[in-house]
Amino acid sequence: MDVMEAIGKRRSIRRYKTTPLDDKTLDTILEAGRLAPSWSNSQTWRFIVVTDSSIKTQLAETAIRPSNPGTKAVKMAPVVIAACAELNKAGFRDGAPSTDKGGYWYMFDVGLALENMALAACSFNLGTLFIGAMDAKKAEIILGVPEGYAFVILMTLGYPDEQPEARPRKAPTQTVFEDRFGNISIG
Repeated sequence: MDVMEAIGKRRSIRRYKTTPLDDKTLDTILEAGRLAPSWSNSQTWRFIVVTDSSIKTQLAETAIRPSNPGTKAVKMAPVVIAACAELNKAGFRDGAPSTDKGGYWYMFDVGLALENMALAACSFNLGTLFIGAMDAKKAEIILGVPEGYAFVILMTLGYPDEQPEARPRKAPTQTVFEDRFGNISIG
């Protein structure tokens, strides 16, 4: 599957089969994350591969909206990847933020890595779901995240037990501008 096909095919999956992932496939998906670009090549991401059902249940219980179908997906998916990041590296130069958003670049970098992983997963006909509406401090305790690092988001991973339709996308004239914001001469 080429990358554009994977981009078009990827869906948020909330129901998974119990089929386990083989180690080679999981390693390939993790490698896709490791190869992602990052701010000044800081590579601040850290991934915790969670397969233990009791830990997945504890993570699901940190959800801000426990009735959300994503909460059930955390318990059901064979693998949950907890994405964390080293703080005060991405967006920093000489120990100080290099821009007004300097302290937040790690989130962007984690997003790049996880999207690589989600597209790699799609190429293996696996599903993913990003879950971020949770109590990050509780998740850090459950996962044993040390000081100097932050929990960012969860990504479920497994064989889909559903086939959701594509959700509507905005037209290019609503999202792509030429030279200045609002100049709609593209698309």
